Formats: sequence, C-alpha cells, structure tokens
Amino acid sequence: MATTDFGFKKVDEQDKARRVRGVFDSVASKYDIMNDLMSMGLHRAWKAYTVMVANLKPGDKVLDIAGGTGDMAMAFADKVGPRGQVVHTDINLAMLRQGRERLIDKGVLLPTTVCDAEHLPFPDAAFDRVCVAFGLRNMTHKDRALTEMARVLRPGGKLLVLEFSKVAPPLAKAYDWYSFEVLPRLGKLVAGDDASYRYLAESIRMHPDQQTLKALMQDSGFAHVDIHNMNLGLVALHVGIRC
Repeated sequence: MATTDFGFKKVDEQDKARRVRGVFDSVASKYDIMNDLMSMGLHRAWKAYTVMVANLKPGDKVLDIAGGTGDMAMAFADKVGPRGQVVHTDINLAMLRQGRERLIDKGVLLPTTVCDAEHLPFPDAAFDRVCVAFGLRNMTHKDRALTEMARVLRPGGKLLVLEFSKVAPPLAKAYDWYSFEVLPRLGKLVAGDDASYRYLAESIRMHPDQQTLKALMQDSGFAHVDIHNMNLGLVALHVGIRC
C-alpha cells in the first residue's frame, strides 16, 4: 500500500484527497476571516505581490488552481479585462461555492469548475498564466500536479506558486509556537475546528522548502524558476517559466 503525508501522519495515498476535502469542507465558511486573523492581514499583500509579478496583459488567459474563495481569480480578472479569461477551479466543492458566490456578489462572472490539479481537464498550451496559491502543499503528488500545470501552459508561459515555506532561523521558534499553540485555539474559537488548523500547520512543515520546490519545478518542465521570499521565508513565491 502506497502512503503519503497528511500533516505529520502517514495515510493511504488513495485516502489523502478525502481527508483534505474534509478539512476544507469544515473551514470553508470561515476561510476568509481566518486568513485575515491568522496572517494579521498579510495574506492580502502576498497575493497582491503575486498578481503584480504575474504581469498580466489584457486578453491573457489564466488558470487559477485551488482558487478557493476567489481572491486571486478576482484580481486576475481585473487585469485581463473582458477580452481575457480567468478559469476558477478547486478540488473542493464547498470552497468553490464560497468563491463563486463571492465573485457573483462582486459582479464578476467566471468559468468555475471542480477539478483535480493532478488531472487537469484542459488542452495543452491553453493558458498564459497558471497560479496556485496556498494549495500545492495539500496535493498528494506534487510532481504530477506541476507537470500538468506545465502541460496546460503555452511555451514561455508563467506558473506562480504562492505557498508557506521554510522560515529563517530567527523566526522559527516563535513561528512554531504560534502555529501549534495559537493557531488551533484560534480555529476552535472562530471556526469551531481546532483539528483542521492543526493539520494546516503540520502540512506547512511537510511541504518542500524553497530550493527543493525549485528543483521539483525544474524537473516538471520549467526552464527557469525564481524564488521570491517574503517575511523571512514565511511565504515564498516560486515563478517558473514553461520550456
């Protein structure tokens, strides 16, 4: 039986997607407010920086993977304009519904679909940009997902992976205390769920560090990969250029 990481636990590969789905089903309704509380609003700056680095032009086509409640999709839609297209996707239906309702409330109508990043239902070279923000670490086979992202990008297209990463040593001790002592209690208080937020903290520790993820992207079809560390490596934006 093949196993994979689910936080600090080892689980059957076939069972990880179900478990991750359960986490996000639980937190979907409080996801946005918890993001603001957990990051003290910094997630907005990280996402804004990612949109800037994407350097989109009117008419571009963008795939937003693990798009959740629609922050990135909304920002991308503003940049590509009416001649462009943003496809908003997530593997989790509850999260996708939250995002779709939020987008509609803002008057933004986008194609929205449930899909697995390891098996993207799009043709080769269909997009100018692909983005996955805070979603890669939850994928069972990151190499397969990255290869699929490369496949659906046109040559010279850009992948943006925004994710929690390896923090610099001066911040590590305080960050561990916050992640394992404060975060689950905050999740219990606001979302009524401490276990899901404990998993999220664990999943960050099991995610590849900056250089390991860079190498993984290079092996998956990206000729050049830049790393943009933010807040002492608390978060890193990896930008890969499709071969």
